[in-house]
Amino acid sequence: MIRFLLALSFLLTLSPALVAQDTLNRPSSDSISIVQQIHSDRLRFRKIDSVTTLQMLAGRVELQQDNTKFYCDSAVINQHANILEAFGNIHINDADSVHTYGQYLLYRIDSKTAVLRKKVKLTDGKGVLTTEELNYDSKAKTGTYTTGGKIVNGKTVITSKEATYYSDLKDVYFKKDVQLHDPAYDLTTDSLLYNTDTKISTFITKTFIKDSSGASIVTTEGFYDMQNRRASFGKRSLVSDGKGVTVTGDDIHTDDSTGKTFITGNAVFIDTTQKVSVLSNKMEIDKKTNSFRATQHPLMIVQQDKDSIYITADSMYSARVADIKDAAYRDLRTDTIRSVKIVDGKDSSDIRFFQCYHHVRIFSDSLQAVCDSLFYSAADSVFRLFTHPIVWASNSQVTGDTIYLYTKNKKAEHIYAFENSFVINKSGENMFNQISGKTLNGYFKDGNIDYMRTKGNPAQSIYYAKDESDAVVGVNNASGDIIDMRFDNKELKKVVFVRDVTGTMYPLKQTPDDKKTLRNFKWMDDKRPKTKFELFE
Repeated sequence: MIRFLLALSFLLTLSPALVAQDTLNRPSSDSISIVQQIHSDRLRFRKIDSVTTLQMLAGRVELQQDNTKFYCDSAVINQHANILEAFGNIHINDADSVHTYGQYLLYRIDSKTAVLRKKVKLTDGKGVLTTEELNYDSKAKTGTYTTGGKIVNGKTVITSKEATYYSDLKDVYFKKDVQLHDPAYDLTTDSLLYNTDTKISTFITKTFIKDSSGASIVTTEGFYDMQNRRASFGKRSLVSDGKGVTVTGDDIHTDDSTGKTFITGNAVFIDTTQKVSVLSNKMEIDKKTNSFRATQHPLMIVQQDKDSIYITADSMYSARVADIKDAAYRDLRTDTIRSVKIVDGKDSSDIRFFQCYHHVRIFSDSLQAVCDSLFYSAADSVFRLFTHPIVWASNSQVTGDTIYLYTKNKKAEHIYAFENSFVINKSGENMFNQISGKTLNGYFKDGNIDYMRTKGNPAQSIYYAKDESDAVVGVNNASGDIIDMRFDNKELKKVVFVRDVTGTMYPLKQTPDDKKTLRNFKWMDDKRPKTKFELFE
């Protein structure tokens, strides 16, 4: 018995190198040979029962299994259960690619799975994962935490309650209360995929993003490439500038390096402050110039209390009034900057203008129009119609080289046509009151034409005069320096000539054909939008 105790004491005092050599030379059938002892300051064995013996190592412990190295202050190996427990300053080096740290380790030798606890840290050289408990599979090279943790990758910090890390792919799948903080933006979601190598975040559920400028994004599908500053969002994502403007569409692609955003599929731009919306199938936004261009059947809606204005064109462009470069609108820009500080509670620097190009069509219940191009701004609420403009209100048609339509509180207040102005008012079947001149000023009351004045050299008119019973008594063909028209219940009721008046009254049946229309008469009701639904055709 004494000899046996002396022999055991001698074995326990053997140098670590000799013990390691003994471990390496054990038969492959012995489970302990799978984990090799490279170094420990002290080693002893403790027999628990007839089948279980514990190998206990302490002091600068270094172990290895295949390409995985283990470092710790102390360790216990259960040969029968194939379990390794390690304590204090644990470091696992997995093929020099993944390094894991902690204060406690439970490692299953046969399945190569580990549970680490207390101040756990895992890094792949790109990002650092920290948590209080981590399950790591060295075969699959995956790490999972379920009690909360975070990853720090450069200046990006991501926290969540649960996450799974795939070291081969450099992917992390975050779940539950996910928060991403970056100098450029903050992100909140319930699930997120993130690659520590490419720094690409992939969105797979409803996600809220807010950048440093106050702009925000709500999406359920897409990705953001933080290295190249590019993003793509699907499934009707919503983008807001934080100042009352929102944009949505089927697919949104952004490039922060260029400031460009491209929206395709049912794009919708809404400015809640100016009460203007733009719908189109394709939209391009330039963040650097605060502008956007809408194409593929764009529709603009200027919201009013009861009678919104609908506008379509081949393309639409919008930017800030303060950034106007066109010389034709410099006065508008100057007046806006000098005198308009706040418009409807919005700083004047954010007031937008809208330009529509080619095949412009306008519809509201009280007024319709067509032209080739249009300019509108909430700074002065004036619709400027260019190139063959035509405006219809009730039974009246107004044309001119250029027409300005002034609105107040989103309602028509004043119309101004200059150069070759022409007004036609349908009085009955094949009967048209007509007035032409150089300029025209018309005024509205409750959305209907109330009064018009035409000036010319001279102004000319054809007027179907009626008696008190509304029967036509004759056709008045006259001219003058100024012609006033007064309307009642949407109908022309009175014509007044001012200065240098000449003319002839013809009985209706004796009126020559050439006295029934003025030069350049064109009744173009076929071009008139009859309903707002026609604008979509």
